[in-house]
Amino acid sequence: MSNDARSDSISYQQLLDQEKNPVPEALRVSTETYLGSEPLSTDRYLSRDYYELEKTQLWPKVWQSVCRETEIADAGDFYTLDIASYSVVVVRTEDGEIKAYLNSCLHRGRQLKSGSGNSRDLKCPFHGFRWDLDGDFIGAPCAWDFPHIDDKHFSLAPVKVDTWGGWVFINRDNDAVSLKDYMGVMGEHFQRWQPEKTYKAMHLKKVLRCNWKLAHEAFIESFHTVATHPQLLPYTADANSQYDCFNDHVSRTITPMGVVSPNLLNTTEQQSVNQWLTIYGVATEDNLPTIPEGMKAREYLGQLNIERFSEMYQQDLSAFVTHSEVLDAILYSVFPNFAPWAGYRPNVTYRFLPYEDSHELCTMEIMLLMRFPNGEQRPKDVAITFVGPDQTFAETEGIDAGLAKVFDQDFSNLPMVQKGLKSLAGGEIQLANYQEVRIRHFHQTLDKYINA
Repeated sequence: MSNDARSDSISYQQLLDQEKNPVPEALRVSTETYLGSEPLSTDRYLSRDYYELEKTQLWPKVWQSVCRETEIADAGDFYTLDIASYSVVVVRTEDGEIKAYLNSCLHRGRQLKSGSGNSRDLKCPFHGFRWDLDGDFIGAPCAWDFPHIDDKHFSLAPVKVDTWGGWVFINRDNDAVSLKDYMGVMGEHFQRWQPEKTYKAMHLKKVLRCNWKLAHEAFIESFHTVATHPQLLPYTADANSQYDCFNDHVSRTITPMGVVSPNLLNTTEQQSVNQWLTIYGVATEDNLPTIPEGMKAREYLGQLNIERFSEMYQQDLSAFVTHSEVLDAILYSVFPNFAPWAGYRPNVTYRFLPYEDSHELCTMEIMLLMRFPNGEQRPKDVAITFVGPDQTFAETEGIDAGLAKVFDQDFSNLPMVQKGLKSLAGGEIQLANYQEVRIRHFHQTLDKYINA
């Protein structure tokens, strides 16, 4: 597809040409993918039968993030992941290995663990059947009443487990490709940004009244900015975003910041800077700086963030970090529901899952990963803050007010989309060829699992 699909104003790659420091190759890649113009059926979001297919054809066969490695750092630490109607528990063994099991007692099926914590064995709270952290059966009360159980063959069902970027991943399909192959370019691209050297400074889990795919799709395109987030337009080049599809499982959006939206006319560089500074709480309207004559907003804000983050990390970033890496929205997605931001800014990671086995409810998790100075002890990962369906982020502690407003704007759309789809004439939605290519890419991959 040619650049005719985008605005006629400056492209992301042209902005990279203006960088003073060498640009990492990961940002120079541009796939220019065209995947067709066919509509999508609303059954994907509304049909319980389709949701049941996802439960059998999708979730048991894809790699899923569970937690940070640091959240199960010590022997006996465990963390559970619940998806639709199944549950997995990951543990740190006495030898320091990470293992994962189907989270179900082999006696009567009671879930062994919930949430997270520390336990030196996996004991069923119902009747007291016990397994060690390696999944081997230890014993049960009244063992004389179970002569038919062979202890050596009564181990918990193991689940495939691996790590990437400081995250623990599981896959219920023991014949699945390796996590490395599944993630494709992620290993190479993120080697520079080292997400494993961060800690989780925020973790919000918001319940949304919509299908999980609708929530995910709202965050893999910037096309909605002009209508949903008008306050961002003075410094967000929404229509100049670059969209990349690397393999079946990995895609990316890069939205330039510090550049006025082509959808907004007559905005000066100074106004662009002022809006960015006030939205992010870096300055107030009473102490806004005047940018040097002839300087672009992007250059000013890029230098400002390099200085801010150099001080925060106690590391001089000025010699090797690009303005893009401290300013732009660089959002990757790993199919079907894991979405980490990249760069040297404090980076958000998203995760989307069905809620309470409902095809019309989901959770969106928003986790903020922060770097910390070399040589200092890693801060402890924060616990999850649960945010109900009727609670806004503006009412939630622990999130920046400007960021809360953006998310609340997104959340206001989603129940209305779920509702509106039920009245849509023809039962089909239309997608933009370029700006919504990642949504089409997602569904084409989903089809491969559903139809396998």
